Amino acid sequence: MPFTTVTTQAAPAPVGAYSQGRRIGPFLQVCGQLAMHPATGALLDADAAGQTRRVLEQIEAILAADGSGWGDVLMVRIYLASDDDFDAMDTAYRSVLAEPFPPRTTVTAGLAPGALVEMDVLAVRP
Repeated sequence: MPFTTVTTQAAPAPVGAYSQGRRIGPFLQVCGQLAMHPATGALLDADAAGQTRRVLEQIEAILAADGSGWGDVLMVRIYLASDDDFDAMDTAYRSVLAEPFPPRTTVTAGLAPGALVEMDVLAVRP
C-alpha cells in the first residue's frame, strides 16, 4: 500500500523532517501539533485553553485536507507541559469536540519553550 502525504496551509509547515499527516490505507496519522501561527510559525502566546483551541483548529484543518473529520478520529494523544494545565485543556477540548469523545491519553512531557499543549491524532476512514 502506498503512503499519501497530507498537507495544508491552514496548519503550520513542519519545522523538521516530518509531514503534517500521512495516510496509508484507511489510517491517517496527524503529527504532533503545537499552537503556532500557520503563516509565521511563531508559537501562540496564550494560556493552555487558548493553545488547546489553536491546536485543535490545526488538527481539524489537516483532517479536512485529507477528507476526514473528528468523527474519523480513533485516538488522541495529548502532551502537557504541566499537570496544572489539565483542567483548562480539558474544558477547551470539550468545547470543540462532541460526545462520544475519542479515546485519549494525556501525559506531562517536556515541550518546546512556551508550548503548553501538544496533540497528535490517529484517524481511520474506510
